[in-house]
Amino acid sequence: MAKESIKARELKRRRMVEKYAEKRAALKASGDYIGLQKLPRNASPVRLHNRCKITGRPKGYMRQFGISRINFREMALSGLIPGVRKASW
Repeated sequence: MAKESIKARELKRRRMVEKYAEKRAALKASGDYIGLQKLPRNASPVRLHNRCKITGRPKGYMRQFGISRINFREMALSGLIPGVRKASW
């Protein structure tokens, strides 16, 4: 389980990216790279990191489901994810 402060920091970054998205796009389109440098660092979408929605785990993230591989496995085995079942052949 990730620390609450790290999860909060990531959420803050996401909000900042959304806030400055239009401004960044306009500055990029006009080629104003000095204006881009004046924006906050956390306004850049490159600084975002995908984290599990449940535990906040940064590694083993499955984009399609938005959770880590460990939570995915537990939820799939208990039948909480529709359309997913254990393979057997």
